[in-house]
Amino acid sequence: MTPTDKHTESKIFDAATEIFEEKGLAAARMQDIADRAKINKALLHYYFRSKEKLFMAVFDKLADKVFKKFSGIFEEDMPFEEKIRYFFKEHISFLQKNPRLPMFILAEISRNPRLLEKFLSKINISNIKTKISSDVSANLPEEAIPHLMVSIVSLSVFPIAAKPILKGILEQAGIEYNQFIKERMQVAPDFIISALKQYNVESKNNEKQ
Repeated sequence: MTPTDKHTESKIFDAATEIFEEKGLAAARMQDIADRAKINKALLHYYFRSKEKLFMAVFDKLADKVFKKFSGIFEEDMPFEEKIRYFFKEHISFLQKNPRLPMFILAEISRNPRLLEKFLSKINISNIKTKISSDVSANLPEEAIPHLMVSIVSLSVFPIAAKPILKGILEQAGIEYNQFIKERMQVAPDFIISALKQYNVESKNNEKQ
């Protein structure tokens, strides 16, 4: 692929990502993407024969972007509390730059459940589950680990995905949204770590009884 081809393909990917995130597959048009990329529609079809093929390429790239960056955090050689703090800092910062991404992925998987397989192929959930289980100081039962994983992700994703609603609620309380998100990077990991420590204390007390 020539430098010109790479540049054109990059422009198409950037434009397609914006359009698909804004409109979803069903409402997006190839003409919209060509206009956003500032190329003609014939050239767009030269690189990607159909909207569906372009969508799958974009979806695959976005799924890869989400999981390659963050799944490895839990495999890093550092104390678990540091991993939790690092995850929230990096994940929330990433979502601030890509605010439409969570709803886009959820909406498209709901539209086409087969995309879930492609999405999950980017991450080895079993390995992460095992790693978290070995890292956590609290003696969590096996069945509680998935709940911990979901709680960690949810505490990070929800404030970004629900920004329009949350921003209005916070403003009524005199709280500035961006400041709230900045504080969230500290408060969310504190909440998880505190909950795990409390669980550990309660487990030890139950063992003594």
